Amino acid sequence: MSLKDNFSTQEWFQIMTGPGRAGAAVVAASPSGLTGLLAEAQAIAASIRESVSSAGRTPLMEAMAADLLGKGPNPEELRDLQGERAKNMQEAVEQNVQAVRQAVWLVSAKTSPEDAQAYRDMLMQVAERTAQAAKEGGFLGIGGEQVNDKERDVLAELQGVIRGTGQGTALTTPDASGNAT
Repeated sequence: MSLKDNFSTQEWFQIMTGPGRAGAAVVAASPSGLTGLLAEAQAIAASIRESVSSAGRTPLMEAMAADLLGKGPNPEELRDLQGERAKNMQEAVEQNVQAVRQAVWLVSAKTSPEDAQAYRDMLMQVAERTAQAAKEGGFLGIGGEQVNDKERDVLAELQGVIRGTGQGTALTTPDASGNAT
């Protein structure tokens, strides 16, 4: 039995998309221009690739690496797994943070402490590198700041969700209501 067998198809999808959702929350908090968006997307991909291919990776990271190299879900299955689309950027941030919360909860509930720590580390690395990938508020790369206030706020919220501290603290269940989703 593989580690992946501990999860339903929906749960595994949430875990696999958690890192991208952490990066997407940062992107949605303060959208950049086209070049900034490309830099942020590259930061997300590079950070995930680095995490799942590092030496001494945990069984969860190995299972994720195998899935990233394998065949993804078919388009129809993907539509069923994705859920409702955000109507605006604030809603996109909220949906992505909630998806990260659910993924963290699933990994913490169904894997070893080492796997859970590696997953949390990957999520924070993705979020931080995404925030640092492009300057915000400048013109043609001149001026602006590397990480702006909106991105810092989302990073703080993600930190709370991922690490269980401060703002956005992960509760005992992923939907924060006392009910597992």
